Amino acid sequence: MSLMLGRRELILGGAGLALSPGFALAAPPARLAFQVFRNGTKVGEHVMTFSGDDANRTITADVAMTVKVGPVPVYKYKHNAVEKWVGGKWASVETTTNGNGKITRASARAMPGFVQITGPAGAQRGPADAVPLSHWNPANFTRPLFNQQEGKLLKVRCTQMAPGHWQIRGDAEIDDFYDASGNWLALRGKLEDGSKMEYKRI
Repeated sequence: MSLMLGRRELILGGAGLALSPGFALAAPPARLAFQVFRNGTKVGEHVMTFSGDDANRTITADVAMTVKVGPVPVYKYKHNAVEKWVGGKWASVETTTNGNGKITRASARAMPGFVQITGPAGAQRGPADAVPLSHWNPANFTRPLFNQQEGKLLKVRCTQMAPGHWQIRGDAEIDDFYDASGNWLALRGKLEDGSKMEYKRI
């Protein structure tokens, strides 16, 4: 999911642009996998795979979740995102989401001087340095972010609370955690209904 399950759900989720001085594309492992918990109960998994090299990379994210009341499934969610970097710069992302049978698609592409973002509500132009909130690259928190599931710019404030800990507040309430190499390690967030979402790396 990126992660967003909307904000009704969460920013999940897994954005040419000139990179600011000192910006570096992180070098993650070939695969990152997480168990997803809602209020302490496992509801699914989020898996990201990385192909290519530091200059030209494709990141594929697949999220599958089922929320149950007792033994009865009440909400099923699947999300796929394909994010591409070309020449060390974010280039594009395309997503498909199935929320309880409702299919939505969104996309974004780097254009000269802006990012073209298209979602279920229509198209908009984002700042030239905008990137998707896909969580795997903490360097993105210094740039404008958009929800890659809904195709909308986000009004958020990203603050580095400590080494390896970024706090996101505004349209989303999320804390992301990274290991000493900068690889995504865990996530904690609050959903719109007040429930708690947690990612644990496996």
